[in-house]
Amino acid sequence: MPPLYDPEAVKPMWEELATVGIQPLTTPEEVDSVLGNGATGTTLLVINSVCGCAAGGCRPGVMLALQNDLIPDNLVTVFAGVDREATQRARDYMAQIPPSSPNIVLFKDGKPTHALQRMHIERMTAVDIGNALRDIFDKECTRKGPSVPKEVFDRVDPVQQCGSSIPLYQGN
Repeated sequence: MPPLYDPEAVKPMWEELATVGIQPLTTPEEVDSVLGNGATGTTLLVINSVCGCAAGGCRPGVMLALQNDLIPDNLVTVFAGVDREATQRARDYMAQIPPSSPNIVLFKDGKPTHALQRMHIERMTAVDIGNALRDIFDKECTRKGPSVPKEVFDRVDPVQQCGSSIPLYQGN
């Protein structure tokens, strides 16, 4: 499946998550390797998006939450509209949660336990999202945080724009 959005145009939107330690998954096989049979521990999955609530709340909120003292064992993201097959495979692992993008899901031993969907995210500030995730991390996670040193986090400049101006991908 070709991407709906130009991967180069959305690159800053996945790079900021990568900067704070979140691994981009671009294929179904990569998703399976993290969420498939035998998955153990906690995994934070962010379904990234070009929509305005992803820029205004989701990504910055996730980045804030990962400065917590406790964080998930695995930090991963798929990009809706770009990594379409990987995104679909991730959604297969959470069939009981209606598809949305953005979406933030915590898995424990390969099963989803908590989700913040677009309908929640679009009503929350980045700080609200960060606080909600920190509460979840404090209850469910054991890995010591933060995901990156404070000096690295302080240099991250989140993309604070609505993605509606990103053109549909016309490439190969």
